Amino acid sequence: MRRIALLGICFALPLVARRAQAQAAYTLKPTPKTVAWGYYDAKTPPVLRIKSGDTVEIQTLITNSPQRLEEAGVPPDQVEQSLRDITDQVKDKGPGGHILTGPIYIEDAQPGDVLEVRILAVKLAIPYAYNAFGPGRGYLPDDYPYSKIKIIALDEKRMVGKFAPGIEISLHPFFGSMGDAPPEGVGRWNSAPPWIIAGNLDNKDLVAGSTLYIPVHVPGALFEVGDGHAGQGDGEVDITALETSLIGTFQFMVRKDMHFKWPRAETPTHYITMGLNDNLNACATLAVREMIDFLVSEKHLSRDDAYMLVSVAADLHITELVDGNKGVHMMIPKAIFVSSGR
Repeated sequence: MRRIALLGICFALPLVARRAQAQAAYTLKPTPKTVAWGYYDAKTPPVLRIKSGDTVEIQTLITNSPQRLEEAGVPPDQVEQSLRDITDQVKDKGPGGHILTGPIYIEDAQPGDVLEVRILAVKLAIPYAYNAFGPGRGYLPDDYPYSKIKIIALDEKRMVGKFAPGIEISLHPFFGSMGDAPPEGVGRWNSAPPWIIAGNLDNKDLVAGSTLYIPVHVPGALFEVGDGHAGQGDGEVDITALETSLIGTFQFMVRKDMHFKWPRAETPTHYITMGLNDNLNACATLAVREMIDFLVSEKHLSRDDAYMLVSVAADLHITELVDGNKGVHMMIPKAIFVSSGR
């Protein structure tokens, strides 16, 4: 029996090697022809086609104009040329303001599937970020009826942002917006409000090592990413975080064994469900119901036990308050599932 098992391993190894070789790696940089400015749309032609299991290193751009960055104090030679090119050449913009790299077409992804997006790595692309607010925007629009922008130097070696003398912010880079195309009948979806497509979640827990699960609504999914943040507080109350350019490495998996309506995620330590709605109470309700559904379907709890478990072991967080649809996410620690059957 042992010899047969060893032979089985020997035969399996070449197969594993062939599978590994079949997974391709790509690089996607932002250019006037590889970005969608302010929208997710089922009719946007893909800029890259890949297969399930492939990895892509994707660069995203800070969402601001070169002129405003320079006026705020950024040296002209630190303004990325790709941002200048896109600002000058891309005329098809809106209704949102985010510069999103993509879309990427993932072969075999079909409506009803789930796109598993593994965030393998995230690194800073430039040595600065900005934070800004403006009149009529943010969570306190009447308190600040004027505009202001602050440039924050980023120390990549120490991974801190130098907010002000005596104030340093620990950096945790993540992409504020990761999503796929909405159903075709929706048309062009504004890049600001998150929805069933995920999109502008602004979830600071989705750092390197995390995984985002997005329901697929159109063939190929049409994944886009942008709105890079070097860090953020829950809520993102003034409507911006540490806004910057990032480079991320992603692996994309088509999951035909998963079927749900709203995005979900997991980190190395937690499972995450999300509620997205223009009403904060509705967001919380949805996040809790989604977590109960997750515990019933994936951890095989009764609905009664699931409801009890989220009350004693899960935490609700306000994801963001300022993007049209608000966000609440619920996190439950993986460590509580000590049984091998869970």
